[in-house]
Amino acid sequence: MPKEAKIVCLGGGVGTVQLLRGLRKYTHNITVVVSMADDGGSAGRLRRLYSVPPPGDLINCLAALSNAEPRLAKLLTFRFKGGRWGRDDSLGGQKLGNLILVAMTQLTRDFKTALVEMQRIFRSHGVIFPATNENVSIWAETVEGKVVKGEINIDLGRYSGKREIREVHLEPKLNTTPTEVKQAILEADAIIAGPGDLYTTILPILLVKDIRELLKKAAAKTFFIVNIANKPFETPRYTVADYLEAVTRHLGSYPFKYTLINRNQTPTLPPKFHYSYVPVEADQLKTYNTKIVTGDLVDESFPLYHNPDKVARKIIEML
Repeated sequence: MPKEAKIVCLGGGVGTVQLLRGLRKYTHNITVVVSMADDGGSAGRLRRLYSVPPPGDLINCLAALSNAEPRLAKLLTFRFKGGRWGRDDSLGGQKLGNLILVAMTQLTRDFKTALVEMQRIFRSHGVIFPATNENVSIWAETVEGKVVKGEINIDLGRYSGKREIREVHLEPKLNTTPTEVKQAILEADAIIAGPGDLYTTILPILLVKDIRELLKKAAAKTFFIVNIANKPFETPRYTVADYLEAVTRHLGSYPFKYTLINRNQTPTLPPKFHYSYVPVEADQLKTYNTKIVTGDLVDESFPLYHNPDKVARKIIEML
């Protein structure tokens, strides 16, 4: 691996947090690019109440990268008792780190400046940026042609009819990416998309105009990490080939030189979540111009997720 390799991670959800926990052991040159399409839960409430970009995934990534004293870092993800889907002006269910970022935005009068200050205060091991300068939202079309608006409705299957997504779209279509993100992509040694919710986290970043175009030009080694398990309503019964086909359908091509797939499907998945392992059908993958990399990548203590050390080590071995 090149010393202090420059790595760009495209995502923001739990999958990205797991990845960051592993990668931070190998390099300080990590740039995290987070989707601004989140409109659900406590982050969505703050987005509506204070007209700010959704802070939730930004804060989760900062917590994963923080070099602050452990108790201080834990304050970022401390959540007050109560439902995450409460009233917009209720403290219940809110995450303290989200509230601090909103407060910092009001103090500095600029969200971008506030995010930079948060990273300085909590001693971030890398840098974190929103994927777009604008607040964006998403809408989806189901396989039956039904239109579903909003990240939370798509994610939780809050619509009638067959709960299976055909396409997801960004609004506004004319969006822009921070200059720092574009520069990081062009200078990166590795660019990693995923793991994460395909239609509500990963594709909303890959569809950003500047990011989509730069991915095709980037000299970096590009990686797509397929999820360990399928999430109900987002990717029901998907095979690995279905993930690759969805990316190709949305972008017009498959821009990733390497595709990482978990092969260890022996741990029992928690039954209450109704997830299922993603089947691997090697014959269906031959049509894609990507190197398939398989291995034991699962977190056996909670097998819905990737193990941070396993997946980071696999990527570092290829740099």
